[in-house]
Parts: sequence; structure tokens; C-alpha cells
Amino acid sequence: MEFFFFDLSMLLTWENLFAVIFGVIVGLFFGAVPGLGPPIAIALLIPITFTMSPVAAILMLVAVYQAAEYGNSISAIIMGIPGSAASVVTVFDGHAMAKQGFPGKALGYSLTASLVGGIIGCIFLIFLAKPLSVLALQFSDPEMFLITILALVCVSSLASKDLPKSVLSLLLGLLLSTVGVDLLTGLPRYTFGSANLIDGFNFIALLIGMFAITEVFNMISTQLNTRYVSDKKNLKASVSLKEFFAVRSYLIRGSLIGTIVGIIPGLGASAASWISYMDAKRSSKHPEKFGKGYPGGLAVSDSANNAAVGGALIPLIAIGIPGSATMAIIMGAFIIHGLQPGPRIFVENMDLLAAMFWGFLATCIFMYFIGKYSTSLMARILTAPNYVLVTCILFVSLIGVYASKGNSFDLWLALIVGIIVFFLNKLDFAAPLFVLAFIFGPMTEDYFRRSLMLSKGEYNVFYTGPTALILICLILLVFGFSTYRSWKNNSKPTDSSVEKGENIQ
Repeated sequence: MEFFFFDLSMLLTWENLFAVIFGVIVGLFFGAVPGLGPPIAIALLIPITFTMSPVAAILMLVAVYQAAEYGNSISAIIMGIPGSAASVVTVFDGHAMAKQGFPGKALGYSLTASLVGGIIGCIFLIFLAKPLSVLALQFSDPEMFLITILALVCVSSLASKDLPKSVLSLLLGLLLSTVGVDLLTGLPRYTFGSANLIDGFNFIALLIGMFAITEVFNMISTQLNTRYVSDKKNLKASVSLKEFFAVRSYLIRGSLIGTIVGIIPGLGASAASWISYMDAKRSSKHPEKFGKGYPGGLAVSDSANNAAVGGALIPLIAIGIPGSATMAIIMGAFIIHGLQPGPRIFVENMDLLAAMFWGFLATCIFMYFIGKYSTSLMARILTAPNYVLVTCILFVSLIGVYASKGNSFDLWLALIVGIIVFFLNKLDFAAPLFVLAFIFGPMTEDYFRRSLMLSKGEYNVFYTGPTALILICLILLVFGFSTYRSWKNNSKPTDSSVEKGENIQ
């Protein structure tokens, strides 16, 4: 297999090693601070990748994503404040164990689970990505168009509590992706005579505006003077071999479920942790122990979190379908460096891809050792007041936007987008879905128009053939299910006598 026989010199360079280590440190920091997370960290780092090699750039961003999943668990365990939606389940047993006087033990279980989940997710990535890409090569342009529609429908059904708002977010992303020069005709579209829009909206400015600038406004409006206080005693992350083997079945279970869930567009780490946790509790002989500091509950949820990262990379690299906002940003980094994720990448960039895969495995190992000895430092960072973090994030954000193209138009674009998205988030619009649609837009349009050119304008090319019919059925099935779920949620009684079910354990 090609992945086992490649030039190690492509991976073992100082630039790649530095990129992995730096990415892990940044990921731990942004994951540990509540409210921040992988999308913000990756959006801020993309301008730095402009001068890096493709391997180093992608490895750094993946390292951020992987490390942030463990970083989220630090605040969840120490303070009971989940760093992101993916670490909500970690609070149940992790914080309970910390309150019993064993925060270091809880962090040790979480870190070990993150290592195991990351490695198993990487193994699946190595063995499944190419077979899936071979299958994808059998698809023609009409089938690829339907696959992109299926991915968007899957994600839109899960991105927001309100399906119509999800659809509007998707349509807005698709609409803005058409701004710029039409690649087929060479004519400008929707630029209104502005030279700043000839290349379309600056992807970096949009990302930083939607995630970093919006988060700055969130922190200013609600928690500017917040200062998290934590007990920094007994924070050495450690688990003995006996304790490791005692939870090995939970580690494997969580990793497998996390990888499978990560492969499905629209689910991601949050769904992986919930599904694995509820499955483990349901099948356990002692379900009453869950939620009370049970090591198995912590191991199964955190291994699923990190395994979902490797799982999500499989459809991104093999088919070119990002399943989450974070993966969409990473896909943007691929494109910036002249790499188009999808079946052709295995033909044109096999050595580079092999270096990325094995570098991803190295990322998991670096994350373990750096996380093991930096947890107490991260706990001290958590005690910094939010106005310090706001200042730093805003400063880095504006520098990153300006560095991407070097004009003031993009600075104003990032600020305006940040303000608009801040208010749209209050109305429960799905900003991550907008990013996915913005990335998918050119690809979807390209497949659609090329299909019509090949069929000489005949639309039956999209619904003839068994593969196309299967994909259409899947699209209708997912859309029908999401519509039913939205209708069911809206029809629920809202009076105070209804049981809320706040303690979901």
C-alpha cells in the first residue's frame, strides 16, 4: 500500500515538526478557553500558512483541531464549563471526578482517551480514504452534483434548531460564492464595478469576521469582565496501566463510534460524544455510575471526540466533502495551496497525502505529551480576565485579515461581517452552514454547469441511472426527516408544566 512506502523526508523536516508542535499548543489554548474553539483558531492561523509548504500548513491546522478537542475538556473538567458543544458530555463524569478531589486523574483519562481516539481515527483515515476515492472516481459530474447537494442537506438539517433559517443561511452562502469572475465565461458577476470583488469575497476576511470578530462582540456584550477561577491543585494528568486497561473497552467503543459518526457530514464531534456516551450507558451493567465520576463515561465520550476528527477527514480528502465548518476551513487551506480535495488528489499528490496522514498520527502523539505537561499552564490561562483575551484576539484577527491581501477593504469586510453574524446568531441563524455553502458553492455550480454542457441542456441527466436515483432518494429522505423533526419540535407544548429534562445523563 502506497501509504506505507513513501519518502519520510517529506514529513521529517523542521518546518513540519514546528507546525505540528505550534498547532498543538494553539489548539490546547483555544480549546481550553470557554467560547473559543477550533474554527476561531484555524481562521486566525490560515494567513500564517501562506508562506508554508502545503504539508506543514495542513498539519498545523489539523493539529489545532485535534488538540482543541482535548483542550475543550480542560475547562469542562476543572470548572464544569464546556469549552464547546463537543465537551458538554465531558462535564458529566469529568467534573464530577474533579469535585471528588481527582482533577488530574480525570484529565489523565481524557488525555488518554483523546490519544486513543485520534490514533484509531487516523488508522481508519489511512485505510478508508483511498477506497472511498476509488468509488468516487466512478461518479460523473451529475452524481458529484447530487453528492454535494446531499452533503448540504445533511448539514443543514443539523446546523440549526430552525430548518428555514438553516436553509436561508445555506442559500446566502451559495449566493455570495457566485461573486467574482465566472470561471467558464471569464466575465465578472455581481461585483458592482468594484475591483475589490473581482476575486470574490476574501475567504480569510469572511472566516475571521464570522468566527473571531463575532466572538469578540459576544465576549464584550456578555462576559467582558468575566474571570474564571479554578483550583490549580492536583492537576497532573496521569493514568496508570491498570486504570487504562480497566476502560479499554470504552476507549475502543468510543473511538469506533466517533470515527463512523465523523464520516457522516453534519454530525461531528458533538454528536459523536453524545451517541457514544448514551450507547455505553445503555449497554453498561452499571448505568447508575454514569454521571457520577465514572471513568468509563469520560473515556468513551472523549475518545469519540477525537476519533471524529479522523473520521471527518475521510470524506473531505476522498470526495472533497467537508462535514463541518471546521473541515470547510481546512478545505479552504487545501485550495489556497493549490490542492483540490477529492479523488484526483490520490493520483496527483500521493506522497504529499501520505506525509499528511502520518503527520496526523504524529500529531496525536505530540498532543499527548504536550498536553500531559502543559495542563497546569492552561489552568492558569483560564484565570486571565476576558478583556485581555478580547484585546489579543482582535489584534491578531485584524493583522491576519490585512496580511491576507494587504488592503483596508478586507478589514472593513471582516468587521461588518462580524457585526452582522453577531446579530444573526442571536436569531439562531447557522453561521457554520454559511461557511460550508460558501465553500461548496463554486464546486456545486461547476458540477451542475458541466453536467448540462455534456447533456446539451437536458436535465434528465440528473435523474437517470441507478446511482443518481439512489442519491435523490437519500436527499429526499434526509430532507423529509429534518422537516418532520422541525415540525415536531415547533409543535411541542411550551407551558411551564412540561417536563424540561434539564439533567440529561
